[in-house]
Amino acid sequence: MADSTTGEQNMTRLGEEGVRGRLERYRELRITEEELAVALLTPVMLFLLAVSFYPIVDTVWASLHTGYVIQLPTKPTEFVGIENYQRLFSDGSFWNALGVSLFYTFVSVPIELVFGLGLALLLKADFKGKYFAQAAILFPWALPTVINAKIWAWLLNPNYGVISDILVRVGILSAPYPFLSKPDAALYAMTSITIWKTTSFMALIMLAGLSSIPDHLYESARMDGASRWRQFRDITLPLLKPTILVALIFRTLPAFQAFGLPYGLTGGGPGEATTTLVLYTQQAAYNNPGPTNGGFALGSAAATVITMIALVIALIYVATLYEPEVR
Repeated sequence: MADSTTGEQNMTRLGEEGVRGRLERYRELRITEEELAVALLTPVMLFLLAVSFYPIVDTVWASLHTGYVIQLPTKPTEFVGIENYQRLFSDGSFWNALGVSLFYTFVSVPIELVFGLGLALLLKADFKGKYFAQAAILFPWALPTVINAKIWAWLLNPNYGVISDILVRVGILSAPYPFLSKPDAALYAMTSITIWKTTSFMALIMLAGLSSIPDHLYESARMDGASRWRQFRDITLPLLKPTILVALIFRTLPAFQAFGLPYGLTGGGPGEATTTLVLYTQQAAYNNPGPTNGGFALGSAAATVITMIALVIALIYVATLYEPEVR
């Protein structure tokens, strides 16, 4: 027994000496915490410069030039200033795409937030199969966007789609309806599909925020006679503001830059009814580049405008909802 105790003490002493030895070697390097932070962050910043900031700068450069900007560096290019932006802002298709993106974003995201919060409140309650339900709601969000779009394109097909067939059988429709062939119906259908797909993502974020609220606050409120609505208004919503901010940014920016769903569902049609800004940018840049790759320069200008609008949206959210004292 004594030998066992002595062995444990020796192991503890050796462990302490090892830790002290590492600390002494660390001090001998004479590196401050600030210098260590710089050393650790430098590779990350270099990586971000290579994969994020450089492409942004290159896109802005391309938007200010015309010529073979995507060809070999020896090919001629010409600085044209804001000429590409003037072409962009005089293009009716750009303004149509901007309107589609704004409608798609600011109709779908608020609905997703409300539905997601309601779903999170239900999932936070204790019931049998709770964890299975939490996992099941992620299925729509987990589906790849293009596959999701193709599934819904089949479901909404007027000839063999299940949805039209069901609506006809129950008497809501007298004949199959071409949902994706009518401009307004196609836009509403695309917006509804993204609500169905990403509400679960909103619910997941909201559930994480709800789980971080201390239970004793609700217990104190109940002891004071506060109703469920008042608990929700005075406790849940104020303490969820940081979570709501994150959720809005995480969903608004991808929604405003939507490409996969309109591309896979309708290809931007009928006409330009579901052509979002990013889909317009892709079409301008690659479908009709012209003899001097002017389309790519126009697409670069559109991509720059999209980035600036997304930045403004994020700043508005932060200015409106960010409250350090609530954190």
